[in-house]
Amino acid sequence: MGVVISMVDYRINSPLDDAALNNLFARAWHDHAEREWAPVLAHSLGVVAAFASDQLIGFVNVATDGGEHAFLLDPTVDVAHRRRGIGTQLVRRAAALARERGCKWLHVDYEPALAPFYRAAGFRDSLAGVMRLDATT
Repeated sequence: MGVVISMVDYRINSPLDDAALNNLFARAWHDHAEREWAPVLAHSLGVVAAFASDQLIGFVNVATDGGEHAFLLDPTVDVAHRRRGIGTQLVRRAAALARERGCKWLHVDYEPALAPFYRAAGFRDSLAGVMRLDATT
């Protein structure tokens, strides 16, 4: 059973280092490979992070095309803190951040099992395509 959290602190563009981000992603995704985050975050419109007692428990990156479009990337919540509305709050705050910075569209791609979550967060279904570039077939 996860830790009970009475208060989650959401921060916009809080300084985040590789160790904190890699630690969160390792707890959230079984196949996470450590990476440097500075090159990724250098292209961000902003990030929203969730903290409990100063521990990073949630994260979402908002990237942009430099115009009207923003893209939700890497939405992640620590497995011990899921199903408490943290992911929904991260997405809503990311949408507000993109809107405040002049974007008119927020895009996200996701696997079919996550469709109910994203619909509940305000996204509507649309047709889109994706191409995996590291595939050998």
